[in-house]
Amino acid sequence: MCMQPIVLASQSPRRKQLLEWAEVPFDIIVQPTDEHYPADLAVTEVPVYIARQKAIAVRGSALYQRFENKNTPILAADTVVVLNGKIIGKPADAADAMDILMQLSGKKHEVITGVVITDGQQETAFADVTEVWFHDLTPEQVRFYVEKYQPYDKAGAYAIQEWIGVVGIKSIHGDFYNVMGLPVSRVVRELEKFTPGS
Repeated sequence: MCMQPIVLASQSPRRKQLLEWAEVPFDIIVQPTDEHYPADLAVTEVPVYIARQKAIAVRGSALYQRFENKNTPILAADTVVVLNGKIIGKPADAADAMDILMQLSGKKHEVITGVVITDGQQETAFADVTEVWFHDLTPEQVRFYVEKYQPYDKAGAYAIQEWIGVVGIKSIHGDFYNVMGLPVSRVVRELEKFTPGS
């Protein structure tokens, strides 16, 4: 199956890998984006808001304007981890990462990925939620993971496809790939609605 090319507004190696697995052709354009958001936004709206800012920044970039098809769809995404209704960001350092993981230990949290797809004429935006339960983690496990994998660029201080996910996650409810950073099957279905060259 051949899909139209898109622009991925992300430098995440995980999102890149997921699109490659889905055989979606893409170029990558990333623009600096302010990831602050209005304080009154619901947690499910926050990653969609940030994803939209990423898409807007890419659409206005010189690199995007060089595309022959000025309506090439842009795919932007942002992922947040939510524990007890509060967004947990990326850890500042090793101590912060260990503290975050100990907070997640033995509990359920939500991973929410906001997705925005736009070609300048139409926009699709949604948030996909996956519930994740960790086993009880020991301080030794957490320290080993943080020291070896240094998950400082990851929301919630972990990646489900790494060691901590393999040995520490008890169960998930929802899209596994959403936890990696992109609900790729839903993304593909939405991309199929965009008409090439429209």
